[in-house]
This record gives sequence, C-alpha cells and structure tokens, in this order.
Amino acid sequence: MDQESRIDAFEKMLSAVRENYDQIDRKMKQLKEEGKEKSATYRQLMGSKMQYQNMLSMYRLYGLLEE
Repeated sequence: MDQESRIDAFEKMLSAVRENYDQIDRKMKQLKEEGKEKSATYRQLMGSKMQYQNMLSMYRLYGLLEE
C-alpha cells in the first residue's frame, strides 16, 4: 500500500470513528431524556462511546487529529 492510499484509508477510518461517536452520543442523550440511563442498551452504548473516545484520544496524542 502506498503512502497516499494509507492516508486515504486513515482519513476514512477517522471519519467513521467520529461519525459513530456522534451517533452514539445522540442516542445516549435520547435515552437519557427518556429516563433509560440504567437500560442495557444505554450501558452498551456507553462502552462503545468510551472505545471511540479512546481512539480519538490516541489520534490527538500522536498529532493526527486537529481540534
């Protein structure tokens, strides 16, 4: 895989991570408004959100993400 392909693949992955993080965050806010913070779905979403948060933190740590 050449450098340009690697950069394109990284950008696609970063975009997917951000999009998934935002979708999960919106769904969690919706469930919270419905008073379902203790539901299994909410807790599963929390785990996924933390995973994506960790990935974004790693990107920032290595200077791969501008904020």
